[in-house]
Amino acid sequence: MTNEDTKSNSPIFDEVNAVIELIRPAIQADGGDIELVGVDASGVVSIRFLGACIGCPSLGMTLQTTIETTLKDRISVVTSVEAVE
Repeated sequence: MTNEDTKSNSPIFDEVNAVIELIRPAIQADGGDIELVGVDASGVVSIRFLGACIGCPSLGMTLQTTIETTLKDRISVVTSVEAVE
């Protein structure tokens, strides 16, 4: 993340975090979890996978088809979602 990151006290960060809270129960049901790390100025959301998500063969599909699609549909400034360690 860079100095242009959207911080945890910003409206966009809060909006992204609210959507992640809607997604989180489905991920937790499979023994994993996600954490919002940040949102940069270009709309890239960084998340961290936790628990059973680490090493899961479905991780890429979950990231693209569930998390990224949902965030892009609900928040117009989101351009992509990336997983960080």
